[in-house]
Amino acid sequence: MDAPTTATADSGSSDESSGDWGWFTPLKNSPEEPRELREPQEPQGPREPQDHRRQQPPSHTSPASPTYPIDHSSPEQRLPAPAPRPPAPEPTLDSFTAAVSSATAATPASPDAILIRRTMAEIEPVADKVTSYFYALLFLRHPDLRVMFPAAMDVQRDRLFKALVTAAKHVDDAEILTEYLSHLGRGHRKYGTLAGHYPAVGECLLGALSRHATSSWSAETEAAWVRAYTAVSQIMIDAAAEDEAVAPAWWQAEVVAHELRTPEIAVVTVRPDQPYPFLAGQYTTVETPWWPRVWRHYSFATAPRADGLLSFHVKAVPAGWVSNALVRRARPGDVIRLGAPGGSMTVDHTTRNGLLCVGGGTGIAPIKALVEDVAERGTRRPVEVFYGARSDYDLYDIDTMLRLEQVHPWLSVRPVVATGAVRGRPNGVSGQLPDAVRRYGPWREYDAYLSGPPGLIRSGVDALLGVGIPSDRIRHDSVEELVTTGYR
Repeated sequence: MDAPTTATADSGSSDESSGDWGWFTPLKNSPEEPRELREPQEPQGPREPQDHRRQQPPSHTSPASPTYPIDHSSPEQRLPAPAPRPPAPEPTLDSFTAAVSSATAATPASPDAILIRRTMAEIEPVADKVTSYFYALLFLRHPDLRVMFPAAMDVQRDRLFKALVTAAKHVDDAEILTEYLSHLGRGHRKYGTLAGHYPAVGECLLGALSRHATSSWSAETEAAWVRAYTAVSQIMIDAAAEDEAVAPAWWQAEVVAHELRTPEIAVVTVRPDQPYPFLAGQYTTVETPWWPRVWRHYSFATAPRADGLLSFHVKAVPAGWVSNALVRRARPGDVIRLGAPGGSMTVDHTTRNGLLCVGGGTGIAPIKALVEDVAERGTRRPVEVFYGARSDYDLYDIDTMLRLEQVHPWLSVRPVVATGAVRGRPNGVSGQLPDAVRRYGPWREYDAYLSGPPGLIRSGVDALLGVGIPSDRIRHDSVEELVTTGYR
């Protein structure tokens, strides 16, 4: 999700709870609601901002630069960098829903869950109206919260609301719910939300539900939603508080290199202001100074480096605010923000299985990082890379991959283009990327890694299952996240 749901816990605790209502007490809707709530207006998107590029190289001592000031405190004054640990599969809204659906199939629902699901069934046909009303109510009653959301909310308008109601619907499934919400609590610290903001969100959530679920709403239903929301929010607050003790909410990172590989693709290298622990194959979220509060996912294009630098491959796409800013505006000296690392598309170093890596477009970035990770371990494991693009021209990083192939005899790189031929490369393949993977093999002794647009992930998974790779050995980033961010 890209709309905030939680952030740094601000000394919020459950000590203020009283009975079933917890510390959250909903406001009652007044009989006469203001016109803004009778006809909620969608927040309007901003106009294209002016170019913020500085005319001269910035000086770190200048108060006017950079937009996000770099932390110049000594290393011992900063939070210690936690050692990266092998990540578990990342819980997303889709995987969470699927997990609880199977878990609840044979388990009777609690009275609260039954009441909440009745509400959900009633509002489902008018979900857009309920979501619009929720945000209009939130921003009218609590205008100070508006600045925490992007100026234009057309793409991510419903994510906060959808996450809250989905979590409440599955309040009986404590273990799965805690995993999903703890991930949100840690991952959304960067939005700056405090524990004290949760009551405001809860009040407006119930206000929107009660207005549109008129048939199923009652005092008992309201009490059930309050209990569910209190439990949901406390899990998120606790997870954020635990994470706050070991990691910053975000990292400032100065652009130190900007290489334009094609008119639309740039390799951007940054230097974080603090040590940034991550694993090869993971990704981060990026915010630029030109579009505050708009975050997008980008994979790391290298394994962790001794100099601490981080690189990303960014393709400018139509209406891609962050991608266009990074490709067309960012220059050395500019400063961006990074969220915490995420993703579980990492190498399992406990096995000697080969690696089958399929990367399309800028999806080759994390594949390159995985190759470097295997090389640094010094273990001779076969690694087969299929690098796909629309045409030979779009293979913007093929020279880098072929140089790696020359150095490492266990590495094989096959460029695959959808149209035309791969010029000057005898191992080039014409056709669709999944078809090329099927043509070679067998792959039964390989772990598979997929990276690229959502369509490639879906077709690639089908192809890999078809050639005998078990689903538990197929790794890729969340298709849900790729879709909601527009793969930008």
